[in-house]
Amino acid sequence: MPQAIPQQQNYMAYDRTIVVFSPDGRLLQVEYARQMVKNGTTSIGIRLKNGVLLGSVRIPMPLAVTESHKKIYEIDDSIAAVSSGSLADARDLIGIARIRAQINMITYGEPISISSLTKYISDRKHLVTQYAGVRPYGVGLLVGGVDKTSPTLFETEPSGTMIEWNAQVIGRGAEKARKILVTGYREGMDEKAGIQLLLRALKGGEKSVSSKNVEAVIVKKSGIEKVNFKEPKK
Repeated sequence: MPQAIPQQQNYMAYDRTIVVFSPDGRLLQVEYARQMVKNGTTSIGIRLKNGVLLGSVRIPMPLAVTESHKKIYEIDDSIAAVSSGSLADARDLIGIARIRAQINMITYGEPISISSLTKYISDRKHLVTQYAGVRPYGVGLLVGGVDKTSPTLFETEPSGTMIEWNAQVIGRGAEKARKILVTGYREGMDEKAGIQLLLRALKGGEKSVSSKNVEAVIVKKSGIEKVNFKEPKK
């Protein structure tokens, strides 16, 4: 008689392809991709009164050219994104998003809305969860900017889900940093208060974080400005 296959081996077979649900209704490859996001350095987005603040912890690489391994990307004149997870996957998605923004400008003569652009990125992420032979994107993105409506911040995660936030954090320090955001966020925050909250949250989320290894930008209607940090006085 053939021997029965152990239950654990049976269960793990469901993680070999993206298009098969496990018996309890899970797509294991998507969950693995989410774990890659959780392993990435902490990234935060905060909606301000007149813009969106995006920031992240930079991995120290003493001999590397700083601009070659950034985690914050300009998509359009008033839209940017910060990533956590695979930088290669982020680069690919940002390239796709930039082309989409350019097509919208050429076709309609106006900048693309943040919600439309984020939906386009999310649709791309969702698409690769439906075909065998591909894998999910192992990267989370916080997309922020200012369009006709107001400052807007969206998160898009590996399954293709998109959620709008006032403030959100992704990456390995997300759990601790989120507690600081929840207690410290106030609607209509100005730039100074937002930057202070960003630093507190990043320092709370990861050890040995200082303003020297944090990169951040403020996305406004007038454009994208790099944040020059000054350590707050104790």
